[in-house]
Amino acid sequence: MKEAIGQVLSLGIGVAVSPIPIIAVVLMLATPRARANGPAFVLGWIVGLAIVGTVVLLVSGGADASSDGEPATWVGVLKLVLGVLLLLVGVHGWRGRPRRGDHEAALPTWMQTIDAFGAPKALAMGVLLSGVNPKNLLLTVAAAAAIAQTGIDTGEQAIALAVFVLVGTVSVAAPVVVYFALGSRSREMLDGMKAWMAANNAAIMAVLMLVIGTKLVGDGIAGL
Repeated sequence: MKEAIGQVLSLGIGVAVSPIPIIAVVLMLATPRARANGPAFVLGWIVGLAIVGTVVLLVSGGADASSDGEPATWVGVLKLVLGVLLLLVGVHGWRGRPRRGDHEAALPTWMQTIDAFGAPKALAMGVLLSGVNPKNLLLTVAAAAAIAQTGIDTGEQAIALAVFVLVGTVSVAAPVVVYFALGSRSREMLDGMKAWMAANNAAIMAVLMLVIGTKLVGDGIAGL
């Protein structure tokens, strides 16, 4: 199980470093329904990651991701493909990042409607941004495949997946914890976090995708 947890830590960090969801939860915490919407968004985030990870683990188990304690060849191929996709996303993001003097990239239009969110919509948005977001989807598939390839039993797989989900949730849960701990005093801190994330979103994501993509390509080649 230690090997599985070691495999998913960096991928969990990759999920955690998600500027847009962090900005979204900070915006929710500035609305009158903050006490309901913030926790609902975090719950949705956890559910999205858990569902995708569980599905991939079930599929991987049926496809024999591990044979005699060794990773199956298809897992190495999958990691290689996922790594290449992340590298392409990283290169595209780096080339399209705002340069000095450029206008800041516009945030998604749906963020303008966050004031009208209720808890169910906040939960649904958490699920979408964690489980359906292409970057997180690739990382969660990679994490579940990495767990499955170790050949550990179902209970240990569940623990390793829970560690991945926990690491991947830290960043979106942190603003909620700060909000409940500090109340109105958290406003300046959260606004600063939101502004920094918005200004550096493209560069953060590009570097992250390049680093993790390179790791997955290396792992995939090693497994072939």
